[in-house]
Amino acid sequence: MKGAGGTSGGFGQFFIGLIMMCGGFYMLLNAITVSSSFGMGMRLYGFSAMGGSYNITSGMILIPFMFGVGLIFYNSKNILGWLLSIGSVAALIFGVISSLRFSFRTMSSFDLIVILVLAIGGIGLFLRSLKALDEKLPD
Repeated sequence: MKGAGGTSGGFGQFFIGLIMMCGGFYMLLNAITVSSSFGMGMRLYGFSAMGGSYNITSGMILIPFMFGVGLIFYNSKNILGWLLSIGSVAALIFGVISSLRFSFRTMSSFDLIVILVLAIGGIGLFLRSLKALDEKLPD
């Protein structure tokens, strides 16, 4: 009978490792706080040109989007309209993602050690169960 992954590794190690790994990574991701400062007047992109500093806000991204949508409704085969619309949506998505802030919740060192042991130990057991065991054990 074959074990986990078609190898001679154990089913028990596979499931214990999988449960440990899932529990550890769930606890790790649950300890991360995500916040955003995104708003319609927020600076998404900035550049310097001709001695000045210029900012592009999220509201400014919607101006070419409106023109693109108008061109698409006028003629759906208009390449410029599609480029303006897709480019504006892509810039808006990148701007939202870049405005995210990740922070780690305050926890004790014991909590962090438990999380890391569960996550990394679970990966080790999981991968060990996929490795073929020798049929003949050394004496």
